[in-house]
Amino acid sequence: MRKITAGQISFFLTLLGLIILLAVISTEVLVRKEWQGDFYGVIYVIALVALVYAWAIVVYRVFLRVVPLQEGYIEPGSRAEFAAQVNILFYLMLFNTLIRTDFLPVPIKTMVYSFLGTKIGSNSFCPGTILDPPLTEIGDNTIIGHAATLYSHAIEGHHFALQRIVLGNNVTVGAHAIIMSGVTVGDGAIVSAGAVVKKGTRIGPGEHWGGVPARRLDATGRNTPD
Repeated sequence: MRKITAGQISFFLTLLGLIILLAVISTEVLVRKEWQGDFYGVIYVIALVALVYAWAIVVYRVFLRVVPLQEGYIEPGSRAEFAAQVNILFYLMLFNTLIRTDFLPVPIKTMVYSFLGTKIGSNSFCPGTILDPPLTEIGDNTIIGHAATLYSHAIEGHHFALQRIVLGNNVTVGAHAIIMSGVTVGDGAIVSAGAVVKKGTRIGPGEHWGGVPARRLDATGRNTPD
């Protein structure tokens, strides 16, 4: 893994300071002691935490508009690396607590992914984990099962690359499945529970894949010939 530089950390901390400042100002405006009585302290803290996350999402999306994530190999010292490393800091310091929890109801968790940049179609839900929301697209009527994980990054030693994951309509990703970067899943396809789909795999419409590593299965659930 590449080292996150002092400059990248300083830039993130500046954004974090802005987020906290905006959250405090918003809380002071919205939560008045004369309105809350004895519950003022509790309500203030809850509102402050909620507004920190709300402003964090806003600032994060603005940051990505100015410095978008670049797909493909990330050159060391490049603007693309700067964006990717600051993106990692947002998740390490803020967003992991949102996306790696079973506390949030599934519709709200799915909505959080949408706010973070995932393109999600109608009637699609994700109880699982999407580690790179801005680089993930999900069609209509698609379900990502409990504890399934999708990640659009590949960090292997000093090699660092980003590649979009695209799931079509009516796709089923089973519980505890892993979808790696650059995977495309066609309409109506099924990825079995516990499967590990390797980087860059193309799963055709209506196909059923399973196993570790995942391979196409026939109607009986057995591997198809190569």
